[in-house]
Amino acid sequence: MTESKPADAGGFAGEIWGGLASMLVALPSSIAFGVLIYTAIGPELGGDGALAGMVGAAVLGIIAPLVGRNGGFITAPCAPAAAVLSAMAAALVANGQASPERIVALLALTALLSGLFQVLYGAVRAGRLIKYIPYQVVSGYLSGVALVIALGQLPKLLGLPKDVGLARGLASPELWSWTGIAVGIATILAMAAAPRLTQRIPAAIIGLVAGIAAYFLLALVNPELLRLHGNALVIGPIPGAGSVLDAVGARASGILQVRPADVVAVLSSALTLSVLLSIDTLKTGVVLDAITRHRHNSNRELIAQGAANLAGFMAGGMPGAGTMGASLVNVSSGGRTPWSGVAEGVFVLLAFVLLGNLIAWVPIGALAGLLLMVAWKMFDRNMFRLALRRSTRVDFAVIATVVAVAQFELIAASAVGVCLAILLFMRDQIRESVIVSIVYLDAAHSKRKRLVAERELLAQHGRLAAVVQLHGNLFFGTTDQLFSELERDLATLRYLLIDLRRVRSMDFTGGHLLEQMKERLHERGGELLFSGMPSQLPTHQDIESYMGELGLVSGTGIRIFDTRDGAIEWMEDRILEAAGWQPASEERLLDLGEIELFSKIDAATLAELSTAIREISVAAGGRIFSQGDAGDELFLVRRGRMHVLLELEGGKRHHLSTLCQGDYFGEMAFLDRERRSADVEAATPSDLFVLSRERFDTLARGDPALGGRVFEQLADAVSKRLRAADAELRVLEAR
Repeated sequence: MTESKPADAGGFAGEIWGGLASMLVALPSSIAFGVLIYTAIGPELGGDGALAGMVGAAVLGIIAPLVGRNGGFITAPCAPAAAVLSAMAAALVANGQASPERIVALLALTALLSGLFQVLYGAVRAGRLIKYIPYQVVSGYLSGVALVIALGQLPKLLGLPKDVGLARGLASPELWSWTGIAVGIATILAMAAAPRLTQRIPAAIIGLVAGIAAYFLLALVNPELLRLHGNALVIGPIPGAGSVLDAVGARASGILQVRPADVVAVLSSALTLSVLLSIDTLKTGVVLDAITRHRHNSNRELIAQGAANLAGFMAGGMPGAGTMGASLVNVSSGGRTPWSGVAEGVFVLLAFVLLGNLIAWVPIGALAGLLLMVAWKMFDRNMFRLALRRSTRVDFAVIATVVAVAQFELIAASAVGVCLAILLFMRDQIRESVIVSIVYLDAAHSKRKRLVAERELLAQHGRLAAVVQLHGNLFFGTTDQLFSELERDLATLRYLLIDLRRVRSMDFTGGHLLEQMKERLHERGGELLFSGMPSQLPTHQDIESYMGELGLVSGTGIRIFDTRDGAIEWMEDRILEAAGWQPASEERLLDLGEIELFSKIDAATLAELSTAIREISVAAGGRIFSQGDAGDELFLVRRGRMHVLLELEGGKRHHLSTLCQGDYFGEMAFLDRERRSADVEAATPSDLFVLSRERFDTLARGDPALGGRVFEQLADAVSKRLRAADAELRVLEAR
């Protein structure tokens, strides 16, 4: 299927056409939603509901874009608002302790508080947080709302008396109104066929026209249908402009009469409504951003939605949100700026003034069919695919649970959704181990180049130390699994380094686990080490300070290193000391025969080789050579330490390794006579032997056997370095 692209912005004309097209989408739904809410109070209030829907569409459409200044948004009454408020109205009616006027007042108070909550969300910059509610919860709630709407509209489609429930009505065909059924079916079929017939006229308009046409065709057979007053099959008379002014006055005086008990009674409904309206708006914003290639200000939009709902409350209209369907029609018709939203609201006002009397003739069955189609589109039918796969059955269970709870109590469904959101977070955290890798020191090495004898000892005793890299959150949901995965190693290790660079947060349980690990290592004379201590995380937690408050990193606590390499080098030194290794004093200058590369060459060969070698001294920080330099010398370290550095983009350099007394470097250019591949600098005052390839070749031509022995030793040393590098690459690949 080819995806339709939105029309380019058409200037003033584009904004007008966008507003007109979106009004044709938003107005029928707004009327239907208003009727849905008010007929839950009493069938005779259908006209008041239609008025509330139209007023809401007009006020929301004008105020929201003026405050939000986010182009493309069309704000109008929506399904979540209709579901929450109609369910609340039905519950109050079932309670039997409130008059219709009292119920309308409580619904208005709910809308008022919802708008205030939305303004608060925007003011505290919670726009991004609301987006993080798991999709399973949002899908379940919207599907639950769709099911509530559908079950509420089926009795109206069938024309059942108000005191007859759906189950009894389905079993009693004699109670059905075949006129209402025929009108509703005509509406549904027309809306289903509309996208195939034309993309220019909204499906809701085509459906309503078809329903109205079907009603008046049936009136040719039954003239009784042409009666407006007392006709339960149509909306009925719409209150005039005077009623709107009366509603404004009633709202203003009603604010002064609000009691604390009223606020408590509707608080949870208002909170639920505010979150749902905010999610609906922000979801629309994400889609519009992708289409228009502009990024909306989510926090400002929440303030705008709250302000619009407050204005809607004052005018007597129902609340709403930035709606997906009307907004997409607006953008595709050329609307790009906030003025297209204002135009939509103005067109709704004009429709109310010019067509108010005609709207009274809209059949209830047609509105029921329209809402059933809205519910069908809202319901997430893809959830059933999740039930077929083992990996997604938990997600299906979450959606199904929210849907089921919503059928009994929408407010409870919102609470269940929040709890499930927390459980989903914990599930995702617990499902994946916080351990990225566990590497022992027989495979992991510091950047300090060790002599062959040292490397052999580390390979032999390297299993006494390990490096563990963690990621994610160390909290009560992940610490038990972490301890279980490390328990066997804690029984054999002397040193354990924990790399915390990727840890995002830690709680008291995580700190207590590290305390236990430290004690287990101390029992055998070992130590627990930390590196990469994160501070000022996105959570604003400073883990090092937190550990200090717990007493983990003070006194005889955990040893902390700034870098992972420094910690590994420290552990290597301890293992070598425990194995009896006695390093030579780095202050003494080594003779040529004490350099590891030439340690197996006889004295006569060394004496001959020394004639081609010169000596140099380098101060700390002195550059031996730079990346890209020409040169063929082999350097042997008599005293001091060298840093090998790799040039990176932006003037930065990466520390490749540290070379110590007895080691060598420059062998690549010595062998292939190509340019240098890295920088080498003296980390400390150093003394070096320097053997150039040119002088060596001159010597080897006179004594070919000497050349063979030197190249044999060099080849053996290079092969060992390559094997060590290969082992480190395998470790990196395993991570």
